Amino acid sequence: MTTKQSLGTQVDSTTLRMERVLPAPIERVWAYLADSDKRATWLAGGALPRAPGELFELRFDHTGLTGEVAPDRFADCREPILQKSRLLRVEPPRLLAISWNEGGATPSEVTFELTPQGDTTRLVLTHSRLANRKGMLSVASGWHAHVDVLIETLAGGKPQGFWTNLVAIGQEYETHIH
Repeated sequence: MTTKQSLGTQVDSTTLRMERVLPAPIERVWAYLADSDKRATWLAGGALPRAPGELFELRFDHTGLTGEVAPDRFADCREPILQKSRLLRVEPPRLLAISWNEGGATPSEVTFELTPQGDTTRLVLTHSRLANRKGMLSVASGWHAHVDVLIETLAGGKPQGFWTNLVAIGQEYETHIH
């Protein structure tokens, strides 16, 4: 099960920060952030634009991540979801920052910071400008489950149970985030 150290932390009322060590060198991890097909295996496909400020679309196929169908309370995630984002900053292979839900009522920001650690890479994922606790809980469990899929993928395994993991970790975040 999850260790307390692997849970994301609430920095303030609008910001979640998650730190994880990924089992691959930084160049390989960067490919899983920047390349649409590789990113689709753990999060969402969609080609990154060439320059900061440009819009792009993320295409989430949650069922395709591990083959597990979303439970009823997440039924809207059973079909692919398209989300507009904006490229905010890109510094290969160390930093990627994008807007989240661009054009929505409360767009937020996600930053991926990568630091090489020998054959592994330290990921610091920061999701900021979250509107409320409900949004914080949603992104905390979502990012946790997505990053778990990324870790299993980078380790050469076959990721299992995205939705089972998301629901279980969501219960842990309920008591962890205030």
